[in-house]
Amino acid sequence: MGQTGIIYGTAGTVDFKFAVSGEVKRNSYVQTEHPEGKVLSLVTDVHRYSDITFDDAKKISSGIPVRKESKLSATASVIGYRDERNALQTPRTPFKPGEPVYTADENLIKDILGLMNEGLYLGLLRWHDIPVCLDPKSIAERHISVLAKTGSGKSYLVGVLIEELIKHKVPVVVIDPHDEYSSLVHPNLREEEIKLMKRFGIKPKGYAENVAVYSPDPKLNKNSIQLSFNDANMDAWQITELTSIKSPVHIGILRRVINELRAGKKYYTLRDIRNAAEDDPNTSKWGVVNKLDFLLSTNLFSGPGMDIGDFVKPGQATIINLRGVPPETQEVAVTMIARSLFNLRKLKKIPKVVLVVEEAHNFCPQEGSAGPSSILKTIASEGRKFGLGLGVVSQRPATVDKNVLSQCGVQIILKVTNPNDLKAITASFEGLTSSASDEIQRLPIGVAMVVGGNISMPVLVNVRVRETKHGGEEILEMDEIAEKEEGEKEPEEEKKQLEKVEEKPPKEEKKKKGFFARYFEEKTD
Repeated sequence: MGQTGIIYGTAGTVDFKFAVSGEVKRNSYVQTEHPEGKVLSLVTDVHRYSDITFDDAKKISSGIPVRKESKLSATASVIGYRDERNALQTPRTPFKPGEPVYTADENLIKDILGLMNEGLYLGLLRWHDIPVCLDPKSIAERHISVLAKTGSGKSYLVGVLIEELIKHKVPVVVIDPHDEYSSLVHPNLREEEIKLMKRFGIKPKGYAENVAVYSPDPKLNKNSIQLSFNDANMDAWQITELTSIKSPVHIGILRRVINELRAGKKYYTLRDIRNAAEDDPNTSKWGVVNKLDFLLSTNLFSGPGMDIGDFVKPGQATIINLRGVPPETQEVAVTMIARSLFNLRKLKKIPKVVLVVEEAHNFCPQEGSAGPSSILKTIASEGRKFGLGLGVVSQRPATVDKNVLSQCGVQIILKVTNPNDLKAITASFEGLTSSASDEIQRLPIGVAMVVGGNISMPVLVNVRVRETKHGGEEILEMDEIAEKEEGEKEPEEEKKQLEKVEEKPPKEEKKKKGFFARYFEEKTD
């Protein structure tokens, strides 16, 4: 902890200015002595003042030497101190000009901001390299949102979060519309990223034993298991939730048909309901038949059906790969999974689990309707008390249902520039001011603003390198990869490459840079 400046000018209780004598960066932390305790503050701006005049500038441009002197001044916003009850307080009397300002002590930063030494390790506190961890319980009990514009590192960060949930034995089910997360089975072997891992204290690792991948279309999405649901004895309410059947007449036909089947059969299927509806005397039956034909065409009910409880195991990430699947079929799959998880967790038949929904704006939109909207709203409002956490992931926050967003007690926000998205973020989350909104627009790629759970106020985090292979960039290069590669590396070959990583550092040679190496290098600091 070294002195970095002296307070000068008019100083208040919520902010002050100081003349900089050491190294100071915007968004770094400083501390000051105050009669009420050691106070932590955030540097919100740094200015360089100079006595160079307009005429001096003209002389310099003409090559005439001019004596140049400049001084640095910084503005600090007061965060506060912990009182005898460990409550966060702000000073009641102003700071004294002439008092020294110091680089903040690591323990004070942790104490004031609520940073944990253990938990879901997201990365390092910007400018201070202090690990930032989330309490695993806060995800299942408070919900989480990850919001960012396209290309800001959203899926990369979610990959980090899934790795951490696996390591902390928290079951997670991931709705993956673009096949971004099945790559978690492979270790990250990009040489550029391996070089950066030492800074974050991690090593390459694949989670093949902890990841299960399901898809409605295993032919399209290789190495996935057929996703199918049990359609035995479905009731009218379940079917209307999966379809757009809204008409009272159609609902009446559906109920009548199902009641007749129940009276004559112990077990009946979706196909039985469809055939019985076709035989109904009401001429409005075809609206019902068409909707049932749609459900059958999804192939989600063609198999024996699986136990959704198998998705939820400690230390397992279940990926629902929906790449290439029609949107209507995606909605049915998400509705079935979300509803089943909610009901099973309500009855405590499965462990506490986190449901992560990528492209959340498609499944719970602010305007219009989508099949999963109702159950996702229910999980957002009621899931916490049953131990079902919701992860909302989107690059268009403005189009995500506000009731769902506002229920997320933990927010991770990367760079966002769209005015409507920024407005939606600040309106949905407490504690995010207009200045925080300005900061979100300026975030470098790979730096996230995190708040909620154990973290008492917004902090900026340099997101750590992934242990596993990043699947996001594979989407952009799918055709190229298909042409150049015959298939995935065999486990034995992968093992040999990992052994090479352990033996010696990678050679210094130019190769195509990966996602992390392009955006997350130390130069972004």
